[in-house]
Amino acid sequence: MNSQQVIIVNENDESLGVMEKMQAHEQGVLHRAFSIFIFDSEGRMLLQQRAGKKYHGAWLWTNACCSHPMPGETVEDAAVRRLKEELGIEIPISRIFSFLYREPVENNLIEHEYDHVFAGEYGGELQPDAAEVADYKYEDMEMIKSSIEKEPGKFTSWFKIAFPKIENWWQQQYFFKNKIV
Repeated sequence: MNSQQVIIVNENDESLGVMEKMQAHEQGVLHRAFSIFIFDSEGRMLLQQRAGKKYHGAWLWTNACCSHPMPGETVEDAAVRRLKEELGIEIPISRIFSFLYREPVENNLIEHEYDHVFAGEYGGELQPDAAEVADYKYEDMEMIKSSIEKEPGKFTSWFKIAFPKIENWWQQQYFFKNKIV
């Protein structure tokens, strides 16, 4: 695996420098990240199953795409870049909120991230990178919620933390989008 750098931040998302990605995850150092949630025109969420060779979260279901910006790269540019790299799509996305979390994951690693959350709409064909994505599907929000409650071990830790926040945002968006005036 190539040595990648992540941007170390404080709780206000102010840059404090850079660190090798695996070192940051081994030590649980707070760093900048992003998560992208994609919905189709019916309001279903795109889920991806992480590839089996991922260093953590292998075979788990999660949001459409997530990663870290590189040093000198904006979060927005990184999000657009990773959507193209992981799923083979280029679509407009909007930043909808941010949150901070710290969660132990497998292989004695710790996800400690200031996570910028983006959303977009897409219902076409994907061209996923097999090194990143094992499978994908669009799923109804209620079905996802039920699956998380019944089988939480099938989902990544950050997805389970972000889901209630994205569900609240989605309900507001869906209501306004479909409101009869």
